[in-house]
Amino acid sequence: MTDKKVNIGILGAMDSEVEALIAKLENKYEEVISGIKFNIGSLYGKRVAVAKCGIGKVFAALAAEAMILTYSPDLLVNTGVGGAIASGISVCDVVVADKLVQHDMDTSPLGDPKGLISGINMIYFETSKRAVEIVKNACKELDINCHVGTVASGDVFVSTSAQKSAIKAEFDASVCEMEGAAIAHVAYVNNTPSCVIRAVSDSADEGSSMDYMQFLPIAAKNSTEITLRLCRDF
Repeated sequence: MTDKKVNIGILGAMDSEVEALIAKLENKYEEVISGIKFNIGSLYGKRVAVAKCGIGKVFAALAAEAMILTYSPDLLVNTGVGGAIASGISVCDVVVADKLVQHDMDTSPLGDPKGLISGINMIYFETSKRAVEIVKNACKELDINCHVGTVASGDVFVSTSAQKSAIKAEFDASVCEMEGAAIAHVAYVNNTPSCVIRAVSDSADEGSSMDYMQFLPIAAKNSTEITLRLCRDF
C-alpha cells in the first residue's frame, strides 16, 4: 500500500471511453507513467485513477500493471465497447464479464486447449462478484439491458460471421473486444479484483465496421454511466 493508493482504477482503450469519466473527477491532477497519462481525483468521495490505455492486449496489460503497482486499487475496472457474440444481445446492451478469455491465445498444436495461458495454466479469469452485482443494479437503474457472461479478448477486430461463430463455439462468449482479458490477467497475477464492462457497439460480423462507427458514441455513453454508478456504489 502506498500514499498514492486509490479506491478504484479505471482503464479504457479510447478517449471516447474515458473522457467523460475524467471530466467528472474533482481536484484532478495528472501523472505520466510508462507513457500513459493517469488522471487522479475524487469521485463520490472516493479516490479514483482513470487512464486511456490504448487499443490491444499489450497496451492494456502495460496500463494495468502500471495502475496496480503505482496506485494499488481496491478494484480495477475496464470500461468500453465490444461486439456481440451470443444471440439475444443487441447493440447498446451491456455485458458485464463474470469471466474473460484470450480467444487468440492458441498453443493447441502442442496439445493444449485453446485459450490456455501457459505458466499459470488458466483459460478463464474470473471477476469481482460484488462488482458484477453493482453493475447489474446500475443497468436496472438506467433501464439498460444487462447480460452477465464471458468476454473474449484478442488482437483482432472481429468482423466476419466465421470469426464470430468460432469464438462462440470455442468459448461460449457473450461479447468480443481487444483488452479486457489482458487486464483481468494482470489483475489476477497481482491479486487485484477486477471488473470488465462492455456496451455493445456492433454485431461482430460483416456489418460491424458500419455499426461500430454509428453506435460507438451511444455505447460509450452507456458504459460511462454504468461505470460512474459502479464507482458510487462499490
